[in-house]
Amino acid sequence: MRVKSRWNVKGKDRSLAETGGALAFIMWRIAQNGVLHLENEGFQIDTYSQRLDVLSEFLAFLFHYTDRSVSEKLDAEGREELMTALARRLADNMQENRVDSEGQKDYRGEFISLLNSRTDDYAEFSLYEGEPGFAFRRYLGEKVTSVMGPQDSKWISDQVMDIEVPAAIKPLNKALGDLIAQANSGPGEDGPLSA
Repeated sequence: MRVKSRWNVKGKDRSLAETGGALAFIMWRIAQNGVLHLENEGFQIDTYSQRLDVLSEFLAFLFHYTDRSVSEKLDAEGREELMTALARRLADNMQENRVDSEGQKDYRGEFISLLNSRTDDYAEFSLYEGEPGFAFRRYLGEKVTSVMGPQDSKWISDQVMDIEVPAAIKPLNKALGDLIAQANSGPGEDGPLSA
């Protein structure tokens, strides 16, 4: 999967809040790609709401992985700014998509609660050479399996662990490297991304 992870306007520092917004866009695409790939592999997702549930699990995984990845690159204040902007943008996207499919309700709060809950869970798992370890990947597989239901449940977790996680981590790592290198802690303006 190819992601755009560089700003079009070169040489301009970007704020960590802008970077969080850009990462949210990229993570949303990566998670959508994971859900689509599951469907293309024949795993059944029955409704748009169920699709968003699976997407939420992918996003929670990617969110926590991002938080762990930037912890060594940013100070505590910068990390908080980035992750707060990222969580807010992801929650806004989820709100918009859930309202379209399920009607008016506070889906932002539900999604933030899911992020917080999963972050507590994922904190127990290790990274191995900067990549999610077996337990880290298995937990995502179990969560996706639980929201997809009993059909094909024997194989969903393996598909997520062995295929979807590596496919998601590669473009996310590229985006993190590119965007964090261009970020600073000052205010900036949103601008389009390029490859």
